[in-house]
This record gives sequence, structure tokens and C-alpha cells, in this order.
Amino acid sequence: MASKLDTLEHWVNDVAAMTRPATIHWCDGSDTEYRALVQLMLQNGDLIELNQQTHPGCYLHRSSPSDVARVEHLTFVCTGDQADAGPNNHWMAPAEAHTKIDALFDGCMEGRTMYVIPYCMGPIDSPLSRCGVEITDSPYVVANMRTMTRMGAAALARIEREGSFVKGLHSTGELDPERRFIMHFPEELTIKSYGSGYGGNALLGKKCHALRIASYQARSEGWLAEHMLIVGIENPQGQTHYIAAAFPSACGKTNLAMLIPPEGYRKDGWRVWTIGDDICWMRPGEDGRLYAINPEAGFFGVAPGTSRNSNPNALASIARDTIFTNVAVTADNQPWWEGLPGTPVTDWQGRPYDPANGPAAHPNSRFTVSAKQCPTWSPKAEDARGVPISAIVFGGRRPSLLPLVMEARDWTHGVLMGAAMGSETTAAATGAVGVLRRDSMAMKPFCGYHYGDYFAHWLSFDKAGSRLPKVFHVNWFRKGKDGKFLWPGFGENLRVLEWMIARVEGKARGMETPIGILPANGELKMDGVDMPRETLAELLEVDTQGWQTELHAIGEYLDSFRPRLPARLRQEQQRVAQALDTPRKAANA
Repeated sequence: MASKLDTLEHWVNDVAAMTRPATIHWCDGSDTEYRALVQLMLQNGDLIELNQQTHPGCYLHRSSPSDVARVEHLTFVCTGDQADAGPNNHWMAPAEAHTKIDALFDGCMEGRTMYVIPYCMGPIDSPLSRCGVEITDSPYVVANMRTMTRMGAAALARIEREGSFVKGLHSTGELDPERRFIMHFPEELTIKSYGSGYGGNALLGKKCHALRIASYQARSEGWLAEHMLIVGIENPQGQTHYIAAAFPSACGKTNLAMLIPPEGYRKDGWRVWTIGDDICWMRPGEDGRLYAINPEAGFFGVAPGTSRNSNPNALASIARDTIFTNVAVTADNQPWWEGLPGTPVTDWQGRPYDPANGPAAHPNSRFTVSAKQCPTWSPKAEDARGVPISAIVFGGRRPSLLPLVMEARDWTHGVLMGAAMGSETTAAATGAVGVLRRDSMAMKPFCGYHYGDYFAHWLSFDKAGSRLPKVFHVNWFRKGKDGKFLWPGFGENLRVLEWMIARVEGKARGMETPIGILPANGELKMDGVDMPRETLAELLEVDTQGWQTELHAIGEYLDSFRPRLPARLRQEQQRVAQALDTPRKAANA
């Protein structure tokens, strides 16, 4: 009988024939293998050893200055029918895409080692998990994939049992921006990436598999693959509610996932448990609730903005056994970025630090670390069943209009809230920073198929027997007339999550408005927060005229996905628009 690994071995042999490596190494994920990879990279300059007294097991990687972020304009979804990729993706015909990128792969590994990485996204025994194999010529990628996935022998054994896996082929090539493509073939469960060593372009288990390919798998298999953190909030009675939250990159996902309760909450017995900070796979359970796993085993976090004030748990996580990418270095060889104490002497490109050259650490510099090193890591992250989700939260970086928190009146309204999400762009993607763009469910760069079909898939979960989470929208980033943030954020965000949980449990009345349910007077606990009553009122203000303009813009945005836009979603947009119009019409009557 033929082994189920025959398909894998044939593919590896075919790739080797095309790329012509000097040697082939099958990765086993062992400590011995990792130490050997680190030594190799220290010798060839891919890694720089950091201060082993202050940061044991920590190393610095510097990428090419032209290779520091995702490249959305060079990222393609290659489906047989262009319409299936949708206007939310760049499309290329599969045959053309294979031909174009295979020409780059031809002979690209001559003199290099070809690494074969079997990996599992999610707990190794979970029915919600999915496996993949990445072939790469980058030891940096191997080291990061070991941290970010369940990589090695156990994953290979699961692939042999199941006989199916996502194929990922990667080469750093020449790191030439003109010879760089990230190609996804959802119908073939295949990824091909050439010319980049940056995380999201090169760690193919991450955005490429866990979101672009998995979102396509999820639609056909009846689950959701989402760009969401998962956090557990344990109340003083010992009950834990799990919340999934979607924010665009660099909008505080990691901070919320590792939130530290305000002092009063800590004294009362509130605790926060971290399941994941970036990706969430959800599937309906037998009881009709959505159960979620974090498919990743580590954090690939943004370093700038991580400090003792903003996220002490993240800082504690990365004190050892961490790979830093594109951060600065102090005189005593410690990693450094803006927001940390101390002074950098070398910037992210290895140059003597000069403020005239810009920030010392690249704005999108990163750390890669095992999730188990987080002080708030939850053992439930390894639960094969996943955790039950009580609430789904959408949010973005909006300086005005969007209130601090609002709840959707039902699932359809919640899907509209997610579809309408907008945020100012950040340094996590190439292009202008500070521009408002719609980013439905924070999935615009990551949805592997047509957004209209994606919205329909979300709506499909609302059926007989379902016990779906309540849906909320938050905006931590609303500003006052002086340009300063109105809400203190960070640990104080637990006050908002507490109100959500009270709504889930039926213990908060809320206040009906045309745009959703907002906290009623006195329902947000503000003890210990030095905030004028007027500021809280401004945070929860509903600007009817501004929202009428917003709903019109949302309608135009949704229409860009016709003819596949679900009529139910456009009707929901019209319902909210009409609800906003009603008071004005009544006043003019």
C-alpha cells in the first residue's frame, strides 16, 4: 500500500529538481536542530548575538531595507475564475502565476540548503487544526516557524495520517523588490513566495496559510479563519468569558490580548488569560456556540509601542529565547526601540544611530517568541476543543465619529459593523500612513476570496440552533479637539470588556440608538479614572449628521462588491440609515 507521504515526497523531489539545492534537510523541530540553525546564522551573519546576561537566548536579525513589511501590491490570489478572487484581491491566472514565479525558482537554491518544514497550525490533536509543509532556503524562516507553529515530527505524523496539507514554497531569492511575488492558489491549497525574507511574506504558516488559504478552506468546510486575538476574562467568581477581537495591524491586538487589569480590578480578583494575539479559527460546536483555537504557537509582535507602560506582559515574554528583527541596539548590546528606557547606539540597519536617519528601530520591527513565555498564557490555548466565544469585537483607529463601544442589535447588524470597519493605515504594510481605508473584519489584506462571498459566509452562521456570540465595535482612538486621545486605553479597556460581559450575561440594560446599543448612564464603571463626565459623554456621543454621511459611504463601499454582495447586508445598511433619518424627519414634520 502506498504511503500517504508519497504525495509529499514527490512534491519535495519536484521542487528540488526545479530549485537545485546543494542539500535537503527535513526539519524535526528539535532543540538540537534549533541550536545548529542559530550557530549557522551567527556564523553567516544572519543573526547577531544580543546581551546573553540580560536577554539569554536572544538574537537580532536585520533584513534588507527594501524588505521590511508585507507587500500587498505584489501579493496575488490566483483562482481559475477572476471573479472568485474579488475586487479585494490582486488576481493572476493560475497558469500565468505558476509560470512567472517558477521561472524565478529555477535554480534559485544552487549552493544553498533546502529545508522541508512540516508544521501544524493549532494544537497537534485538535480537529480544528490544519497542517502544512513549507519548503524554504532560509534558516531564519525555519527558526521562526519553529516558534510560530507546532513544527516537526508530530506534524509529519499527522500529515501521514490525514494525507492532506497546504504546500508552501519559499525562497529569499536575491531580495530584489523587482523580483518579488507572494502567490496564493486557494483551489490547490498552495502558496509560492519569492524574493522576500520578511515575516508575513516568508513565514508561510502565518498570514499566507492561516488566513488567505485557511479562509478559503473555512468557507468550504463551514468555519471561520479570522484576523483576531482571543482573550479570556475571568471575573472574581471564577467564571471566564472568551472574547475574539479583530483590529487592523498595529491597532493594539497584542496589548488587548495581554491586558493587565487596573489595580482595583486586580484587587477584586479579575484575571486575564491570553489565548492568541493575531489569528483565530472558529467552528460551531454541537451546542451551537462558536469554539475557537489560536492556530499559532508564538507571537510575531510589533516591537515599537511595547513598553512597561503599554504592555509589561509582552515585555516579560521577550526577555529570553526571542528573535528580534530590525530593532536598534544599546551600547551594552540590548535590543531597543522607541518607548524603552536607555539610548540606542546602532539603528535597525546597523548604522551608528542618528535621529536624522529616522527612528532607531524600524516602525514595523518585530519579535518572535513562544506564546508559552507570556505571563498570562492560558493552558486552554492547547485545548483540542477550543474555547467557547462569548463576544466578537471589531475595532479600528478612528479619531472621530465612532463611539468608545457599541453593540450590534443582532448577528446581521454585527456583520455590517465588521464589514464597515475603517482604520487609519499603519507601518505594517507598505504605502502611505494615516490614510482612512475600509478594512472589513481587519481581513482586507488576508481574505483569500471575494469579499461578497465572505460576507455571505459570515451571515450563514445565523441559523436555527445557533447560539452566536454578541457582536460589538470599539474605538480606543477617538480624539478631542486638542488632538489628544480621550480614552486612556491599555488596562482601562477592561472596563469596556466588563460591560460587554454584563450584556452577554443579561446584567446590563444598555441604551438603544440608531447605530447600536451603547452603555446606559452609569453602566461603565469609572471608579479610579480621572475623567470629566463631559469626556465620557463625548466618547459615547452619536453624531447623527456625521453618521448619515458615514452610512452613505458604507453603502457605496458595499456596492463595490456587487453582484456578489448579499442583499441582506445592503438591506441592513439601509435599515440603519433609515433609523438615523427618522428623528430628523420627525423634527421637520
